[in-house]
Amino acid sequence: MTSFLIALAVLVGGYFIYGTLIDRLIGTDRNRPMPAYRLRDDVDYLPMPTWKVFLIQFLNIAGLGPIFGAIMGVMFGQAAFLWIVLGTIFAGAVHDFLSGVISIRMGGASLPEIVGHELGDGVKQVMRGFSVLLLLLVGAVFVLTPADILAGLTPDTLDRTVWIAVILGYYILATLLPIDKLIGNIYPLFGVALLFMAVGLLGCLLFGDFGIPIDFSAGFDNRMPDTEHHPVFPMMFVSIACGAISGFHATQSPMMARCLKNEKLARPIFYGAMVTEGIVALIWAAAAIAFAGGYEQLTAYMASHGNSAGALVSEISFSWLGTAGGILALLGVVAAPISTGDTAMRSARLIVADFMKLSQHTIWKRLLISLPLFAAVFALMMIDFNVLWRYFAWSNQTLAVFTLWAVTVYMARHRKAYIVSLLPAVFMTAVSVSYLLFARRPEGFGLDLTIATCAGVAVATVFALMFARYVRRLSHDTTSEPA
Repeated sequence: MTSFLIALAVLVGGYFIYGTLIDRLIGTDRNRPMPAYRLRDDVDYLPMPTWKVFLIQFLNIAGLGPIFGAIMGVMFGQAAFLWIVLGTIFAGAVHDFLSGVISIRMGGASLPEIVGHELGDGVKQVMRGFSVLLLLLVGAVFVLTPADILAGLTPDTLDRTVWIAVILGYYILATLLPIDKLIGNIYPLFGVALLFMAVGLLGCLLFGDFGIPIDFSAGFDNRMPDTEHHPVFPMMFVSIACGAISGFHATQSPMMARCLKNEKLARPIFYGAMVTEGIVALIWAAAAIAFAGGYEQLTAYMASHGNSAGALVSEISFSWLGTAGGILALLGVVAAPISTGDTAMRSARLIVADFMKLSQHTIWKRLLISLPLFAAVFALMMIDFNVLWRYFAWSNQTLAVFTLWAVTVYMARHRKAYIVSLLPAVFMTAVSVSYLLFARRPEGFGLDLTIATCAGVAVATVFALMFARYVRRLSHDTTSEPA
C-alpha cells in the first residue's frame, strides 16, 4: 500500500512540478489570440467552458488503454507501476501538452500538418495516411469492445449486432454535428461514470481489506509466464500504451485546441488530462493485482478467462462496488471507448478536411468526407479483433515517435530546452522499432530479442545523431525563431 500511495503522490506532484516546468519552457501566453475566436465556425472552432474541454479531452484519450492496458501491463510485474508513473509525467503528458500548444499556435492544425511543418512534406504525406489509418483502427476497435460489454449487460434481444448498429449510429452523429451539440452535452455524463468508477475503486483500495503486493525491493523481474515471447522490453511499453504515452492522444489535442479560450489553460487541459489518465491506469493496475492476490494468481485468473481483461473488470466492479455501483462502473468502462471512438472518427474527418482544404461549415461537406471513413471502419470490423488490437498498439506508439520528434524539432527551432521531448523521443523510437522486429507475426517480424533490441537502439541512436546535426546547423542559422 505504501508503494501505491507514493506512486499516486508522485503522479499528482508531477503535474504541479514538472508540468509547471514544461509550461514555462514552452511559454504559454494568456494574451495569444486563440483559434476558437479567430477561426470560429460554430462546428469545430468555438470557445467552450474549460471544464467541458477538460472532460472531453480526458474522455477522448482514455479509451480502454488505462483499464485493459494497465491490467495486461501489470502482469509484467512491478515495472508496470514504475512505467505508468514515470511514463505519464516525463513522456505522455509532455507529448500531449506540447503537441496541443503547437496546434494552438498553428491555428488548430491537425497532427499531420504539425509533423509535416517540422519534419518536411514527405513525412507529412506519410503521417496523413498513417494517422487516418490509426484513427480508423480506433473507431473499429472501440465499436466492438463496448458492444460486447453492453450485450452482456442487456437482454438477449439486444445482442452484439444491435449494439454495434447503435454505437455506429452515435459515432456518425458525433462526427457530423457541431462539437457542442452532442459531444459537449453527453460527455459530462460519461465523465461522471468514468470518474465514479476510478474514485470508487480507489476508495476500496485505500479503505477496504485489500493488500497490494507491490514491493519494489523485490526488483523488477518479469512476472509473465512466457517471458521468452513477453519480455518487459519492449512488450510492456506497448501493452500499457494509453496509461503512459499514446500517439493517438496527439490526434485529439488539436480538436480541443480549437475550443480553448486561453493558451494558459493548455496545461490543465492537456498535461492534466494525461495525468488523470495515468491515475486511472495506476488504480486499475493496483486493483487487478489486489483482487487476484498476487502476480501468479492474476496470471492464472487471466488464463482461465481466455486472457480477457473484460471478465476481470466486470468481477472487480460488481464484487467491490455492489450491483448498483458495478453497473455504474461498467458504464464508465463502456463510456471510455465510446467517447474515444467517436472523437477518433471526428479527428479523421478533420485531418482529411485539412488535407483537402475543404471547409466543414456545411453538413454536406462533412458527409462527403465522413461516409467513406465509416465504410472503411465497417470493413476493418470484419478483421479478427485480436489482430486489430495488436496493429493498433504498435501503430499507436509509432505515432507517438513521430509526434515527439516533431515537437523536439519545434523546441529546437524556437531555441527552447528540447531535452524534455528529446529523451522520450529517443526512448520510444527504440521501443517501437524493437517491438516491430521482435513481435510475432502477423504484426511483427519475429526476430530474436537481442537482434531486435540492438536494432531498435541503433535506429534511435541514428535519429539522435541526425537531430544533433540539425541542431548544429540551426545554431548557424539566423532565421531560427527566438524564444
